[in-house]
Amino acid sequence: MSDSIENTFVSLSSRIAGRVSLPGSERYVAAVSLWAKQIDVSPQAVVHCESAADVQAAIRAAREHGLPLSVRGGGHDWAGRALCNGIVIDLSNMRHVVLGSEHRCVTIAGGARAADVTAVTDPAHLAVVAGSASSVGMAGLTLGGGYGPLIGRFGLALDNMLAAQVVLADGRIMSADDDNNADLFWALRGGGGNFGVVTAMRHRVHELPSVLSGLLVYPFAEARAVLERCTSLTASAPDELTVQIGLVADPSGTIAVMLIPTWSGRPKEGEAKLEPFLKLGTLLAGRIERKSYGALLGVFDPYIVNGLRAVTETCSLPVFDRECIDTFVYAMETAVSPGCAIVTHEFRGAASRVAEASTAFGLRRDHVLVEMLATFPDRADVMDEPLHRHWARTTRQAFATALPGGYPNLLGPNDPDRARHSYGCNAKRLMEAKRCYDPDNVFSSAIPLPRAI
Repeated sequence: MSDSIENTFVSLSSRIAGRVSLPGSERYVAAVSLWAKQIDVSPQAVVHCESAADVQAAIRAAREHGLPLSVRGGGHDWAGRALCNGIVIDLSNMRHVVLGSEHRCVTIAGGARAADVTAVTDPAHLAVVAGSASSVGMAGLTLGGGYGPLIGRFGLALDNMLAAQVVLADGRIMSADDDNNADLFWALRGGGGNFGVVTAMRHRVHELPSVLSGLLVYPFAEARAVLERCTSLTASAPDELTVQIGLVADPSGTIAVMLIPTWSGRPKEGEAKLEPFLKLGTLLAGRIERKSYGALLGVFDPYIVNGLRAVTETCSLPVFDRECIDTFVYAMETAVSPGCAIVTHEFRGAASRVAEASTAFGLRRDHVLVEMLATFPDRADVMDEPLHRHWARTTRQAFATALPGGYPNLLGPNDPDRARHSYGCNAKRLMEAKRCYDPDNVFSSAIPLPRAI
């Protein structure tokens, strides 16, 4: 580290009350310890921001010395985009959530996680559309899309964002909504953190005292029959019903079928809708019960373990048919370790009824998002990563009917061509917004955008 850069960090630390961590400190180690461990990234400094002004100072320091810049919110991106070899803007101290006086919206700070939001909304019998896990950061989830159990009834997380406060690459703090800086607001909803640092968002809230749901486990030997029966049940499901499917293994390597049906409508109607999911085969574990939305989002948290490395592939299927089920089963039969899993996320109902041009998010037709996740310990075996990466990639390529592109929040850092297909007709407008708000590509660590058009 040069003397001038070191002096900059000292000056920056004095300006924001000493909240700059350098390599070797405990706070630095905690900040760079993400869910998916990164071994080839060494930030020169982590700036622990507590306000938009802190973010401004960090951006200014990075630009003055030509250092890479990244933004850490929840820190659950498998590709580790929260970290870079320059300055990391850490928003994890900015986790306040404020419910509006009329209970129509909630203001969410840039580092808040879904659990921070449900802690405020659950007691008021309200819900904000989030993802599938309570430990995931709301900003990153929302800016890229936001699939989750309420998608059929209320749409994506980004469909429910009403406004955002953004610190731009030139240091300006800008408010964006449908009436103010509408082009920026359009781009933020699907274009990720490519345009600035979102330090606060305002989201729509929905009345939702509880949901009916459960994590149901069936034996892998019955996978084809269970998944075919599940598909029949969901073929004409109402918007209030979503089902997440997973094929996962326990530490011993035993694979199981995991289903999480969720009903967000009237409880009495939901009991009849969900009861058949208990009879798809030999139920090994699980039950349907009424629970808070926050409790539902906490179901996956035990599976998110820091210190593991991860690779992910993704694709979107127009239908989940028998051929796809066969691919699912074969992939798990050939899994290279117990860390391999396949998980689905539904996209339909309210999410599909949004016009494609309304936000930057490109794929507005019914589909099933497939996530092929492979996690493995950080150890000396140099073959771990190539083996797991090969498994994930060949599994994706085996889905012959997959739609072009993929979910940008899950695409790798070198996937601009797939990103172009993902954004479809919105790609050109999205790149125009990028050239307008971040012409120097300061926020290059964000999710991939299409190549220049």
